[in-house]
Amino acid sequence: MAGNPRNGRPYRRLCAWLRAQRLPCWLCGHEIGYQLDARHPLSFTLDHEIPLSRGGDLLDRANARPAHRRCNSSKGNRTPRAPKAAPQRASRRW
Repeated sequence: MAGNPRNGRPYRRLCAWLRAQRLPCWLCGHEIGYQLDARHPLSFTLDHEIPLSRGGDLLDRANARPAHRRCNSSKGNRTPRAPKAAPQRASRRW
């Protein structure tokens, strides 16, 4: 095995591409501190919409999302839930 694939050039290129877009965190919607130290909880991390442990592709741009380190850590390997639907109304008064 060649080592950790997250240290390779293709992964670093994907991170740089996503970082250059300066998008907000896809989990909480707040701005990301792109200039912060990587260890800061509000710094940028690359998150995978479909977690790698659930079959997501490491280098797929369609699976890459910007996230805060804190949001990414709290999400873990779960997939985000769909927004709740509005309650259904009865067709007539009961």
